[in-house]
Amino acid sequence: MDILGLLPQFGSLIWTIVAFVVALSVIVAVHEYGHYIVGRWSGIHADVFSLGFGPILWSGHDKRGTRWQIAALPLGGYVKFAGDANAASGKDEAAMAAVADDPDKLRHTMHGAPLWARAATVAAGPVFNFVMSILIFGAIAYTVGVTKDPLTVGELRDLPQQGIELQAGDEILAINGLKVPSIEDPAYGSFLGTVPQEPVLTYEVERNGRKQAVTGPYVMPPLVLQVLPQSAAYAAGLEPGDVITAINGREIFAFAQLKEVVEASEGAALELTVWREGQNLPFTMTPKVVDEPQEDGTFKRSVRIGIAGGMAFETATEPPGLGAAATTGVANTWRIITGSISGLKQMIIGNISTCNLSGPVGIAQTSGAMASQGAQSFIYFIAVLSTAVGLLNLFPIPALDGGHLVFYAYEAVARKPPSDKALRVLMTIGLTLVLSLMIFALGNDLFCP
Repeated sequence: MDILGLLPQFGSLIWTIVAFVVALSVIVAVHEYGHYIVGRWSGIHADVFSLGFGPILWSGHDKRGTRWQIAALPLGGYVKFAGDANAASGKDEAAMAAVADDPDKLRHTMHGAPLWARAATVAAGPVFNFVMSILIFGAIAYTVGVTKDPLTVGELRDLPQQGIELQAGDEILAINGLKVPSIEDPAYGSFLGTVPQEPVLTYEVERNGRKQAVTGPYVMPPLVLQVLPQSAAYAAGLEPGDVITAINGREIFAFAQLKEVVEASEGAALELTVWREGQNLPFTMTPKVVDEPQEDGTFKRSVRIGIAGGMAFETATEPPGLGAAATTGVANTWRIITGSISGLKQMIIGNISTCNLSGPVGIAQTSGAMASQGAQSFIYFIAVLSTAVGLLNLFPIPALDGGHLVFYAYEAVARKPPSDKALRVLMTIGLTLVLSLMIFALGNDLFCP
């Protein structure tokens, strides 16, 4: 066995594990801190705040008597409040009986606190996940900025074309005689699709106060800006910055040409020539059939290699207002929530494959892939995963936060909580459902194509 040959794979595995642990730990810490801090504000005492499960690696007590600990298995966490028997907030009968005659101590337990305090404490975990996602998406939007109006070249990308006269700072007035609409004009979104598909275009620009015509590359080249995790392109080794110059022996210069050939392939293997830092490299990849969400909430089956493209140049940007950045954060979070619910619905009714549901292995692979593409991609992925974790915890399944909220809603209507026996039975059913879902998702990771 070639031990040295295994070192790159081993290094990649370690990187994937580290990225997964970091992403999950951040999300879990925020989720559980939401439970803890709102519980504390509501007068409920926390006995234990644990990041991870299993053997304890480190622990310490704060001045309020809460034990903070880090455990060996970083696959979740929990806050154990006074009166809880376990991490799922089952009632500790003995502990509750011991404080039953002391109203003050009873008030500080999870099961003796007012209904509003218990509901707020349980809901806080998912809410904190959503808030973190909104803040991350908003911060990224603020950092990246919005496209400057009029359309202005920020920086030319490294492309194989030679003799290009377009320069950074040029304000683009027209392309091949077609006037560029204002960024705020609804027609701007479809404008790039009307530009003639030619390898070199004539750009009318304003440079240093003077209008002039210069040559520039096709505005949407077959450029790789991002490689999607678990895609054909990722498996083949494509990298951000690559430019696909030929596919199946046919020279291309437009992203639309690449898309046309990929979609017509029906999943057959493709031979690509890729320009990377001045060299032409051969790649072979087999596109995947994927279910893509549509604006109306349905899904469309498409053939993709898993890359995101972009313009031949980085556009000059300017910071948005804080309100606009916050709106973007909320919109992105809401889009993930609605898309996830729609996807789950389509899986249940059989319109799309259940292989779209990833388990821990798939999430870990995605964590490593996003981390390898830079800090911004990794942080963006954490925000996406945080939204998903918050949404999952709101499902009305006993043992999850959503299940507890259903119990509290019943208590509010019936004026009494469900019986302890009913709760034990429902919690057992809930834990069985959660474990079954985890095993099913793990099976997808291992056996889905």
